[in-house]
Amino acid sequence: MSETRIAVITGAARGIGAATARRLASDGHKVAVLDLDAEACRGTVDSIVSAGGTALAVGADVSDEASVLEAFEAIVNGLGTPTILVNNAGIIRDNLLFKMTVDDWDAVTGVHLRGAFLMSRAAQRHMTEAKFGRIVNVSSTSALGNRGQANYSAAKAGLQGFTKTLAIELGKFGVTVNAVAPGFIQTDMTASTAERMGMAFDDFIAASAAQIPVARAGQPEDVAHAVRFLVSEEAGFVSGQVLYVAGGPTD
Repeated sequence: MSETRIAVITGAARGIGAATARRLASDGHKVAVLDLDAEACRGTVDSIVSAGGTALAVGADVSDEASVLEAFEAIVNGLGTPTILVNNAGIIRDNLLFKMTVDDWDAVTGVHLRGAFLMSRAAQRHMTEAKFGRIVNVSSTSALGNRGQANYSAAKAGLQGFTKTLAIELGKFGVTVNAVAPGFIQTDMTASTAERMGMAFDDFIAASAAQIPVARAGQPEDVAHAVRFLVSEEAGFVSGQVLYVAGGPTD
């Protein structure tokens, strides 16, 4: 069995983040379940603890430097030195370019890009000292372009460049950095997209699944399984990669 490590998962109150936290906890890792509101993390934490795992709820705004530093202090004090980081926190503020506000742009890029930067910068100190680290950034197939998501697409594409650069910088310290890029995943976030489009969520799922070669919608656990591999000790020679978890080929 791999060594027990301290893993930090952002945006872990629900969806992909929650599934990833549960998956890593089931592998024996201690998990910091981080989201904007610590209380919102309670469900994820309780499910991990009830299954025999160890988890800590942490409230933090990943786009705020002071908040991130306070979060890492709480994690070190509560669980130990973190050597696994999954940058999953994200929001959407979808709109066509001519309707998109500066606040829409800044909010999305702030959480996705600035957040990943601040979290990774704080985490790498612990990882380089330990001579072991795993960072996984959650990108998206939207990085390839998606109507009404100029902010989100730009942020997710930026995460891929960020991933490759960190892989180059941190590799000699035993730290690998990779990204997963989910396609259509059935979450609260995609439910809000369906609502914005005026579609019933079941219809939205069916329409999306019809375009996916494996003929089903993705589940948060599908992404969690990919992350599980990338943070494992066995994936030590995999770095700077973007793994599309989309049920078929991407452009």
